[in-house]
Amino acid sequence: MISPAIIEQVRQTADVLEVVSDFVSLKKRGSNWIACCPFHQEKTPSFAVSPAKGIYKCFGCGKAGDPISFVMEIESLTYPEAIRFLAKKYHIDIPEEEEQTDEARQAQNERESLMIVLGFAARYYQETLKNHEEGRSIGLSYFRERGFTEATLEAFDLGYSLEAWSAFTDAALKKGYQLELLEKAGLTIRKDENKRYDRFRGRVIFPIHNVSGKVIAFGARILRTDPSKPGGAQPKYLNSPETEVYNKSKVLYGLYQAKQAIRQHDVCYLVEGYTDVISMHQAGVSNAVASSGTSLTEEQIRLISRYTQNITVLYDGDPAGIKASLRGIDMILEAGLNVRVVNFPNGDDPDSYLRRVGNAAFKEYLQKSTVDFITFKASLLAADTHDPFRKAEVIREMVESITRIHDPIKRSVLFRQVSNMLEVEEDALLAESNRIRLQQARKESDRAESQPEFTSAEGGLPESFLPTETREASTPHNTLQYEVESGERELLRLLMGWGNVLFEDGYPAGDHLLEMLADADFTHPVHQKIRQEYAELRNQTQVPDAAFYTQHSDGEIQKLAIHLLVRKEELSDGWWERFKIAIPSETEPKTLLHLMETSVLRYKTSVIRFMTHDVNEKILEAQKSGDVDTELQLMSMHIELKKVERALATSRGNVVIR
Repeated sequence: MISPAIIEQVRQTADVLEVVSDFVSLKKRGSNWIACCPFHQEKTPSFAVSPAKGIYKCFGCGKAGDPISFVMEIESLTYPEAIRFLAKKYHIDIPEEEEQTDEARQAQNERESLMIVLGFAARYYQETLKNHEEGRSIGLSYFRERGFTEATLEAFDLGYSLEAWSAFTDAALKKGYQLELLEKAGLTIRKDENKRYDRFRGRVIFPIHNVSGKVIAFGARILRTDPSKPGGAQPKYLNSPETEVYNKSKVLYGLYQAKQAIRQHDVCYLVEGYTDVISMHQAGVSNAVASSGTSLTEEQIRLISRYTQNITVLYDGDPAGIKASLRGIDMILEAGLNVRVVNFPNGDDPDSYLRRVGNAAFKEYLQKSTVDFITFKASLLAADTHDPFRKAEVIREMVESITRIHDPIKRSVLFRQVSNMLEVEEDALLAESNRIRLQQARKESDRAESQPEFTSAEGGLPESFLPTETREASTPHNTLQYEVESGERELLRLLMGWGNVLFEDGYPAGDHLLEMLADADFTHPVHQKIRQEYAELRNQTQVPDAAFYTQHSDGEIQKLAIHLLVRKEELSDGWWERFKIAIPSETEPKTLLHLMETSVLRYKTSVIRFMTHDVNEKILEAQKSGDVDTELQLMSMHIELKKVERALATSRGNVVIR
């Protein structure tokens, strides 16, 4: 679908720092930029972006790649979708003949097809709102009544669905979209071959966007409840079902429109409803998002943490809203984020309160009424604290919330605050907290005991590079096999990272390395594949550099290269200036040659040890079976292997006990 030339242009143009910054708040550290990983939950940043190398890597979960793979991972896109995404970002035109034709559209995979039909639906509902008589008289009137401006309608792509059985479905079929696809997108409901109807009928439409701005689902509010109309009595709000592209627990309504403001103000306002988000956005408080009609989830909190570590919860003043706020607060604390709360008076929600008091008074109320979660929680429970038993329960709930915080200094400050507020000894609070933490530690210990014994010493190494047997048990055979493959990876690190460094004889360092390894093949197929590719490129007089491997078209090779070439801690450029200590560089030919020679000797030693172990196992088998001839042959092999090991040890300067 997309020519290699266009793909290469995207690769050369896409800046990894710019691309990742669209989704994650990065902080500079040395030559790299760091953040908490967007792919797994963590408290301490282990996600690094290297602009110089054009790659990213998480030293916690092992996710790594270039701008294309990052977009694929973060947005759950296919490779062609990621190329188109980046092409659009960098204004790279894909020639019309390479755009999707009708035939190609039908051949698209399901995910791409769903995104296309959802985009069509969004445009259809917008057109209906603005240009259809019913849309203008009902849908547009409703939005105008709420005070939404034309700019707001455009910013959130608001629309309207006609009060008819199958108006949208008929229009989509006429455009050539398949009925099966409309069903999978959650837009059409089919009872049988001859009976089908629109999911959304007679409703205002709130498109739900992903972080990059593509429509992935819809929320819809009914405006009439006349049972005589199509469908009879229907629920007030109706949302898209979960699909291949939409998981409500992983989406925040309004995040696409709010992400820049969240970064700018370093706080995210978390509300409940679509209109809360839209009204606040129009009032100038554009860093607000909603949990899309679902209880707050860990995935949604992690999504917010890409842009800020500060969340202010704005919930309704009714009992249900308060209960939801308490549940959400504990989850936010557990994720390591800072949380504050605003509670609205008289049962108002953000939208109704804003419309009642106006923009200026609303912003002033936010500033004055935002409190820390301890004050908020204590005020809610204070009415019950006259009963000593109930007071004890209240205190225990407060302690449980604070214990979720991982920062010990924050915990200490909050325990002192609770102690003063509820008149209870601070030592008692700490004792209860320690009891809770001990219970948690025991649970974690039990879980750890159920995990496999073997853990990689090379943290973050893609699991596909660990032998299957090694992942299951740490036997002597598996450990020795892992040592061999670790040695191979160290040699590949030198080959991929510094193989293009020229030695005094004018030949690349990689040539010398392969010459030293002429009598030994690598055991891991990917390792051997890299070695053979280097040899083939040299036959074509090409010398691959590190970028060739970190941007490799083979995903396995690319992941391994990034894992081996990106270090969590790198030597500061100012080391000599600050401490007057000279550290040899691997790029210096003499240092590199020494590293290669040492690594080759160490690798060959591990291979001999592995072979010796296997021979010893076979000797035991021969002894058990009484096969004397085989035993003698194996003993002879064992002696020769030990001779080779001693020779290698002498070369390395080691002493081997006979």
